[in-house]
Amino acid sequence: MTDVFTIRQAEAEDTPQILLVLRAALGESPLLRRTPELFAWKHLDNPFGRSIVMVAIRGSQVVGVRAMMRWELVLPRGGTIKCVRPVDTATHPDFSRKGIFRALTLEALDVARDSGVQLVFNTPNRMSAAGYFTMGWKEVGWTGAIVRPRLGKAISVENGQSPSLAKAVPDAQPFRAADVADRAPLGLRTPRTPEYLSWRFSQHPTAQYGWLGDPSGGGLIVRASERNGRVETVIADLLGGAGTSVVRRLARSSRARYLATWFARHTPERRAVLRAGMIPVPALKTLRLVVLPLTDLDIDVLDIGSWDFALSDLELL
Repeated sequence: MTDVFTIRQAEAEDTPQILLVLRAALGESPLLRRTPELFAWKHLDNPFGRSIVMVAIRGSQVVGVRAMMRWELVLPRGGTIKCVRPVDTATHPDFSRKGIFRALTLEALDVARDSGVQLVFNTPNRMSAAGYFTMGWKEVGWTGAIVRPRLGKAISVENGQSPSLAKAVPDAQPFRAADVADRAPLGLRTPRTPEYLSWRFSQHPTAQYGWLGDPSGGGLIVRASERNGRVETVIADLLGGAGTSVVRRLARSSRARYLATWFARHTPERRAVLRAGMIPVPALKTLRLVVLPLTDLDIDVLDIGSWDFALSDLELL
């Protein structure tokens, strides 16, 4: 019998089945548990607006999901580009290779165009990237990693779990978004409004973020993580004009095996972490940035030099 699927926008009562599909297709980790709270944080509470969420239905069962988060990017000369970011895309393993990914994506793009979206951008994994390219996406480039190892004794992963932020960075304090002002954009940049910063770093339901301030009134945002059996302290962002001194302070206080981050090449944040002794890892590629413009834009989005991003702009932990 030929499978027949219906594509429609998701409704609130679809959420439990959507989460089942995401877990079945993508799995989950202690840091990224696919809970109703995380789903609501991404797709309902986002300050840029509610996500476009499409589902594929067979009978009464959700067998595929395609979510595109609303986003905005500001330009150096002023103005805002309305965007979406494809995330949480999955087809139940029992229904793979039936064209569900493509059908969901094309329907979501129609909804995006109708609502005034100008640009789609995301960081697909190696397996899904080919599917995006067949639908018109173009590669912008790759991010890498900038690191600084700890020379002394470091804490270890316990029972396969990442340590708490308090153990990894004892000096970290709770982050308060209202205390920080953003700098002017040097390229396509997520606007660091108080509403965005609070949602991104204070309200995340599964990741714990902390703050180290410096005398300038700025500071850095950190989280603890585990990678390949080692504890890492991730610098998610530098804000408010924070510079080298606060990064060096973090290097002294962090008990993780190493510090890790990424900033666009032309930014003051990148210069600050390099001056503080962090080093780009040669030839390491981490996240591939791809785009699909939905209208003519006044900036070359295919030039990675047009993007003013930090690690926290591309990852959603």
